Amino acid sequence: MTRILLIGKSGRLDCIADTLSKSSRAKELYSLSEVKNPGLLEKSIEVEKGEINDVEFVKKYARKIKPDFAVIGPEEPLTVGVVDMLTKQLGIPCVGPLKSLAQLEWSKSFTRELLSKYNIPGNPEYRIFRNLNGLESYLKKIKEFVIKPDGLTGGKGVKVYGEHIFSIEEAIQFCASLFKEGHKTIIVEEKLDGEEFSFQSFCDGRHTVDMPPIQDHKRAYNGDTGPNTGGMGSYSCEDHCLPFLSQNYIKEASKINSAVAKALLNEFNVGFKGILYGGFMVTKYGLKLIEYNARFGDPEVMNALSLLGVDFINVCEAIINGTLDKLPIFFHKKATVCKYVVPKEYPNKIVKKEFININCIPNSSDKLKVYYAGIDKESDKFYLTGSRAVAFVGIGDNLIEAEKIAEEAASIVEGSVRHRKDIGTLNLIQKRIDHIKNIIN
Repeated sequence: MTRILLIGKSGRLDCIADTLSKSSRAKELYSLSEVKNPGLLEKSIEVEKGEINDVEFVKKYARKIKPDFAVIGPEEPLTVGVVDMLTKQLGIPCVGPLKSLAQLEWSKSFTRELLSKYNIPGNPEYRIFRNLNGLESYLKKIKEFVIKPDGLTGGKGVKVYGEHIFSIEEAIQFCASLFKEGHKTIIVEEKLDGEEFSFQSFCDGRHTVDMPPIQDHKRAYNGDTGPNTGGMGSYSCEDHCLPFLSQNYIKEASKINSAVAKALLNEFNVGFKGILYGGFMVTKYGLKLIEYNARFGDPEVMNALSLLGVDFINVCEAIINGTLDKLPIFFHKKATVCKYVVPKEYPNKIVKKEFININCIPNSSDKLKVYYAGIDKESDKFYLTGSRAVAFVGIGDNLIEAEKIAEEAASIVEGSVRHRKDIGTLNLIQKRIDHIKNIIN
């Protein structure tokens, strides 16, 4: 019997739990979560509700259940050192990196400097600032720019010239406010034009195994309008490419992920064990790295694990034991489309305790996966927590089929909710293709 501790708070954790529960091996899943959603309640022996960033709380629960290993879902527990505590104090191995290695996500300056130090391609033009000295002249030099505060911002802290900031004076004021708030480091990068995609790899410290490329949709509303969110949905294609990508870009992203894993091992003399997730952009000047994450993407995890063709417990153990090169891993040649149902006011306003009717939701099947996120159960009723509520992943032989399955399911949910109807549609994907053609030609 394999006993597994899951730590998280979103649809990502439900997806991980679902994939582990499909294992043919004898197992027990215990979830430490900030919400008791129906997915976790169904798949776990126990769901302990609490603050997952509280290291002492996690330690107490881990001591109680004595798991064989732990899987860390989101970035925040990595940042506060939950993995360090579990591995070094309790001897519990983890799918998730140590805090020092998780800098790859929570310190954008660390990542840029790591790529520069080890001559890994992908960095845009950038400069790191720890005060305002030289900022104005640099902004004038690159003209169009992106400002990124160091630290976790939930995908919503980046300010782009021409979208959020419209003058150098405004940019300087914004940077001054960041320093005043306590940010010690700010990264200013050239503004890039292109199409982004997510490229995730399993990593055991020395070896990487790639997942299919996936495109996320950050904007809140149809047509890529509105504010950035944690991600409204995503898609992947049956050929394990994307319509605007060439195989050369996929090979380049794979090489960068592998090189980063080796650089981290060389830098810290300890391996990164978990998920290396690079956010890349195809530009006129080639492939550029936008950012790194040290865990599965949400919603990208749902596309990837829906296609995983091997036992996920075996994959987790190979990551922990450093034997990914010995395990044949494959993904089914299917298309996937994920659509998140969210509260109507998301992300501008967090409204909690609103009733959501999920009784009508279809059951998961080979063609549809249902993953619960920001839904809490109280007295046999379910309520929105203010964040993304439930994700539907359609799985088909092509994008048209997968999108239809996801859209039909997402449209059934009742309550003060909405979703993006255009994710995975041919019209939106054609815009991506045309965008790249216009940039490169």
